[in-house]
Amino acid sequence: MTKKYLAIFRVSLAERMTYRGDFLLGTILRFLPMVTTILLWKAIYDGADRASLGSRRITYNYHEMIAYLLLTQISRMFSSMPGLAGGIAREIREGTLKRYLLQPIDMIGYLLTYRVAHKVTYIITSFLPYALLFFVCRGFFDSFPDATTLAAYAVALVLAFLVGFFFEASVGMVGFWFLEVTSLLYIVMTLNFFISGHMLPLDFLPEPWAGLLKMMPFQYMAYFPAVVFLGKVKGTELVLQLLAELFWAVFFFVLARGLFRLGLRRYSAFGG
Repeated sequence: MTKKYLAIFRVSLAERMTYRGDFLLGTILRFLPMVTTILLWKAIYDGADRASLGSRRITYNYHEMIAYLLLTQISRMFSSMPGLAGGIAREIREGTLKRYLLQPIDMIGYLLTYRVAHKVTYIITSFLPYALLFFVCRGFFDSFPDATTLAAYAVALVLAFLVGFFFEASVGMVGFWFLEVTSLLYIVMTLNFFISGHMLPLDFLPEPWAGLLKMMPFQYMAYFPAVVFLGKVKGTELVLQLLAELFWAVFFFVLARGLFRLGLRRYSAFGG
């Protein structure tokens, strides 16, 4: 079983490395909006005439705000799964899903291995552009986290990948019950982009919205890893939050598996 998925990983890695130039160009172009974002938040802080913004418990000065937005780029690098949910729904609709039923390959296991290869390729090809970006913007980081915080940050990123993968896989399984899910996927992914904290820290939202969103799993896809790196979450709260992130990863794993098994009961394998 392990050899099978290692072979899938090697083949997928070789396939994705073919598009390394596309990954590199896409990464560079993705940095351009950061210039506008930095200028926008500079104007916001100047207009607010306050050194820090946020909630009563967690605040951000201007440097921390830009550092947060840079770190969410790393969070989304791990947690975003472009095309995963739509690809699953398309395979169900077109009948090509039956290849996983005829061959000794688990669909979710295959897709997970493929996404790991995708992320490894993306990280390798985008390392230099990201390193250059963070070097240029190093002045926005007032301090560097200690070893314990860095370890917690690495765990948060790995769990963010698992939460993001199994969440999108669960959404894609809706294709067993609906013929066309494009509109649903657009709504879900657009909301996820905002409520995950990618646009701004969840602490900027008024209560009870900030508290409610922090109880949901989406914060772990962007907000949580960033605030861990910045040292906004420490001690017992950090441990509890990591355990909560692990819980959501397991929850969506079970949900994706359950929806897949239920969906197969009504799947007819037409087309393909």
